Amino acid sequence: MASSLEGEGVARRDVVRMNAAGQAVGRADLVVVEEPLEIRIDGETLAVTMRTPGQDVDLALGYLFAEGIISGADDVGAAVRCGRLGEEGFGNVLDVRSAGGHRIDPERVLEGARFAATTSSCGVCGRRSIEGLLARCSPLPKEGTLSPPIIVRAMARLPAVQPIFARTGGLHGAAVYDAQGELLALAEDVGRHNAVDKAIGSLLRSRVLRVAGSSARLALLVVSGRASFEIVQKAAAARIPCVASVSAPSSLAIDLADRVGVTLLGFVRDDHFNVYANAFRLDARASSAEAPPKLSVDP
Repeated sequence: MASSLEGEGVARRDVVRMNAAGQAVGRADLVVVEEPLEIRIDGETLAVTMRTPGQDVDLALGYLFAEGIISGADDVGAAVRCGRLGEEGFGNVLDVRSAGGHRIDPERVLEGARFAATTSSCGVCGRRSIEGLLARCSPLPKEGTLSPPIIVRAMARLPAVQPIFARTGGLHGAAVYDAQGELLALAEDVGRHNAVDKAIGSLLRSRVLRVAGSSARLALLVVSGRASFEIVQKAAAARIPCVASVSAPSSLAIDLADRVGVTLLGFVRDDHFNVYANAFRLDARASSAEAPPKLSVDP
């Protein structure tokens, strides 16, 4: 029997649990929900992504912002779910409508690609040219520092602030912190890039992140899983100067981070991490009273 826990991003499924001796017992297990979300702009389909339901408006806002389709929440008049409550698939189509006096124009940015089919692990969806995408990510200013202990604590805290992950073990997390380690935004999703879009979208909606990604408070993006190109790209678009991942970055993520001035950290585990780009933002003096992290070469 299959049942879902509506609104929680969690579903119940029957499983058989077996040990090495072949002994089996039936039980119910909680798993993360994965469903498609179709994003429309003024009634026309722009993209379809596989995501975990919840924070769908934030997901759409973050995606549109990262792609340069909107410059802020003020470009959007409303985000409306299509269909009727109770109908099959209700909630899986979101129509983002232009604000009065403004027209959201995806074709201007996406080079005529009105439809982008994406997946929960997709990167650079709907773009024909990486160079075209890089052109929008102007270098971040070389100012501000981060304390290594704050980075380590932020990563260690991530599982504790993921309620659905705690129940299912099947979700990625993304969190945005300020330079003092205060949590500003948190999101979970089956896809890494969706989680980042949701976190950034929530900052847009609350106006913590304003037009052109201007917010002095945003200092650190912490993500579970690997740091791929699109994670760094989304951070650069939101002007978040540091990205920390629990796993490895890709070569293209490192190249992009180096180009746009994002400090990129990988394998942030326990009390150490690797610095892959722009170590100048790490203030060792700020952590002199505590045990300094080990900046290792190998994971």
